[in-house]
Amino acid sequence: MARQVFVFIHRWAGLLMTVFLILVGLTGSLLAFYDDLERLVTPQFFATPRPGESRLDLSTLAERALAAVPQASSASVVVFRPDQADVRFTARKDPATGKPYDLGFTQFFMDPWTGQELGRRNWADLSEGWINLMPFIYKLHMELALGLTGYWILGIVALLWTLDCFIGFYLTLPVTTISFWRRWKPSWLVKWLAGAYRVNFDLHRASGLWLWPMLLIFAWSSVMFNLDSVYRPAMQFFFDYVPPSEALPARAPQPNDHPHLDWRAAQQAGARLMAEQAAIQGFAVTGGPAGLSYDPDTGEYFYCAPTSLDASYEPRTSVMFDGDTGALKSWFGPTGQHGGNTISAWLRALHMANVFGLVYRILVCVLGLVITMLSVTGVYIWWKKRKARRFNARRPQAVRS
Repeated sequence: MARQVFVFIHRWAGLLMTVFLILVGLTGSLLAFYDDLERLVTPQFFATPRPGESRLDLSTLAERALAAVPQASSASVVVFRPDQADVRFTARKDPATGKPYDLGFTQFFMDPWTGQELGRRNWADLSEGWINLMPFIYKLHMELALGLTGYWILGIVALLWTLDCFIGFYLTLPVTTISFWRRWKPSWLVKWLAGAYRVNFDLHRASGLWLWPMLLIFAWSSVMFNLDSVYRPAMQFFFDYVPPSEALPARAPQPNDHPHLDWRAAQQAGARLMAEQAAIQGFAVTGGPAGLSYDPDTGEYFYCAPTSLDASYEPRTSVMFDGDTGALKSWFGPTGQHGGNTISAWLRALHMANVFGLVYRILVCVLGLVITMLSVTGVYIWWKKRKARRFNARRPQAVRS
């Protein structure tokens, strides 16, 4: 009886998720090569490498970016890619209206060697053409390009997917424990010479088993991205987990558009505080600064650099400090402090394909196609069984007539 209930749940959960999983599977396959495709579609946003030349420091890039956009009051500069500086701005308020100026763009790219502007765009706005192709695919993947509504829809789908991973695994197990391994072995195999239905069924079952750990990782990490109201309490129940939101600074009573520390002093303070935390916490700083920003609403600078605590290629270890005094307010290490946070950091890195190089990115790309295949074969299996049930239901009538 319990097995029949799980079969029912697996069938209808799969049907409800089909369109969404096909969409996130196909877009996820493309996003595994996001940087490569971005360079292919928008080469103008990437600088020509200059071997042997030093790149400008973040403070210089911030100063030049603000000089190029006088309607901005502060900036956030990140150099996660060696040939591109990505800048985001906070707009000044228009004295006439009391509202922030419309800058006309959301992303600003600079040459990290020369500080020259490479281009601007409104992230994911397809009306601007091909330059937003990859951001739009990312937006489809994360929120169906529907904003908060799509964000919540995919969060619920991710939760169903996570639960269905366990149900699907259970349904592959033999009904009896007698000769367990001999009975379970066919579940891992595909009879390629059998009929279309059997091949579809075997592909659905066997690929789900072979890739089950990866499917679970991507399902639960999707809950982390889109359904924090479920992810947070679950992780806190099983692990030592401190939500990153708790480390965010509180808003100041009044915005501070003119901190005492300028960009150069802030970069020096950030490097010093990062080194101090490395000595206190026992980690190593493995590279130069990767991000520097200032938030007028909190009056704090944010500084990040690659360290031994990072789980991915993108640095996430950071310090936040007062824009006037340079005093440390908080610091964040993605791994090592709390078990649940370490797991979360690795879930993020694995989901974003920011670890293990090209081989892993290819695996993630293939996994996206497998997720699509699982959805399609699941629908085919349901359709064939439904057709057979209807045929059997009509058969007694045909025999009686």
